[in-house]
This record gives sequence, structure tokens and C-alpha cells, in this order.
Amino acid sequence: MDNLTVFTEFLLMDVTASWELQVLQGVLFLVIYLGALTGNLLTVTVIVTDTRLHSPMYFFISNLALLDLSSISVIVPKAIMNSLTGRETISLKDCEAQIFLYLLFAVVEIALLVVMSYDRYVAICHPLHYGLIITPSLCSQATAGSWASGLVYSAVHTGALFRLPFTKTNVIQQYFCDVPQILRISSADVQVSEFVVIVVSVCITLICFKFMCFSYVNIFSTVLKMHSKEAGNKAISTCTPQLAILLLFLISGLVAAFSPIPKKPSLKNLLTAMFYSMVPPFMNPIIYCLRNREINAALQRMFKRYSQITVKGFLE
Repeated sequence: MDNLTVFTEFLLMDVTASWELQVLQGVLFLVIYLGALTGNLLTVTVIVTDTRLHSPMYFFISNLALLDLSSISVIVPKAIMNSLTGRETISLKDCEAQIFLYLLFAVVEIALLVVMSYDRYVAICHPLHYGLIITPSLCSQATAGSWASGLVYSAVHTGALFRLPFTKTNVIQQYFCDVPQILRISSADVQVSEFVVIVVSVCITLICFKFMCFSYVNIFSTVLKMHSKEAGNKAISTCTPQLAILLLFLISGLVAAFSPIPKKPSLKNLLTAMFYSMVPPFMNPIIYCLRNREINAALQRMFKRYSQITVKGFLE
């Protein structure tokens, strides 16, 4: 038998030609990460501290913010450290953990988006039964089910992807461990098993998307039939942020799925990866703050309380 080299670490993509550009890339990643960190933590804080937002819809929004914070934290801090220190490697175990966690948070987010669409469907199409259907126990069960489905899927997907050693190459043309890149350097047996997992995943995702489309079509149909324009505008205002986040998630997912797998480093591939891995967690809290009246009002109340406490403490 020929001697095979089994790789235990991977080389990550480097599109920068100089140390200065590499530091600039790290600073850009840091600014985006701090923006996403601040926005999502602020969203969670205002929902937890403001009793007016203690409802099922905002419970799911706070969970979504935590997921966005977690998903970007899986990838970006490591990329920042590599850019600022000049390192271009990641160990096999770190790569495996990165893929497992990133898939986990992505699947849980899809499941929560489905649950949130059902929550809005019941609230707008069956408002009299909302309190009977969307109960605190149902919210807890839906969230637990979302996490359980994410754990199962992520464990199966990651286990199938890393079940055999890597002997082809250890070069990943990406700044993090991306599934298509790992699949590209995997053995033929792993590629076959992953193809089955991906096909099943696509089928499940299409079912979820069909359910969300059904919910939102019924919502807009009900809104169009409302006699009160004010009630219709209020109903739409609670749905538009979720629709915007859903569209952003779908667009980023499509970009990730249909972008050609790069075989050499380029600025285009870096920007594409940044779009689907960083933009949704960064933009989601901005969408909620701009489009959701209740969160906007709660933020104003929180900042007003904070400024009053600060001024009072300064005068004393």
C-alpha cells in the first residue's frame, strides 16, 4: 500500500498580499463582530428587562438574537485572531467543532423562523384563540424541539463529514471551516454519504419553507380583508421584521448553497463568505430596531431610564 499522509490541521485561505491588508481585514471583522454583539445583546436585554415585551413573539425574537450572537461567535473571533497574528491554520478538532456549532445554530434558527411564522399566523388569523393555542408551555416545547432537531441534524452531518481521515490535501480556500470546502477535500465514501444527508436536508428545508409561505400568505389574505386600516397596519408591522429576516436568511443560504466552490483564494470568495456568515447576525437587530415599534419604544424607555440614573448619580 502507498503511504498516505493523514492531516490533523487545515490551512485557511489568505487573500491578502501584505501584512497591512491582513490587519485591515482583521479590524473589519472586529468592527462587524462588535456591531453584531452589541445589537443582539441590546435586543435580548431590552426584551428581558421590559415587562411590556414579555410575550411569545418577543420570547422567540430574543432566542433568535441569541442564535445570531452564537453563530457569528463560532466563526469570526477565530478569523480575527488569525488575521491579527498572521496564523493561517486551524486544528482538526477546532474545525469539527466550528462546523458542528455553526450547523446547530443554523438549523435551530430555521426551526424558530417556522415557529415564529405560526405564532404570527395564529395571532392575526385566529386572534380569539391566540391565548389558548400559543401558551408558555407550547413556547418552551417549541424552543426545546428546535434545539433538539438542531442537535440531531448537526451531530449526524458532522459525524458523516469527519468519519474518515483527510488524505487528499489540507488546504481550505475559505477563512473558516465551510462544509463545501471540507466536502471537497474528503474521501469519495464521505462525499456519497454527505450527498444523502444534503438531499434529506433540502427536502426538510423545502417543507419548512412551504409551511412558512402558507402562514404568511394566510396572514396577508386576512389583513387585506380587515375593515380597520389601523388594525391592518399594526398586524403588518409585527410581520415585516420577521419577513425581512426570513428573506435575508434565505438569500444568504442560497448564496452559500449555489456559490461555486473556490479552488484558489480571491476577494470575491471572501466577500461572498462574509455575506452569508456575518451579514444576517449583524443586520437582524437593526431590522428589529427600525421596523418593530414596540422594541423601538422599549429601547427609548431603557435609554431614558439609563440617562436619568446617570444624571442623578452625577449630581449626587
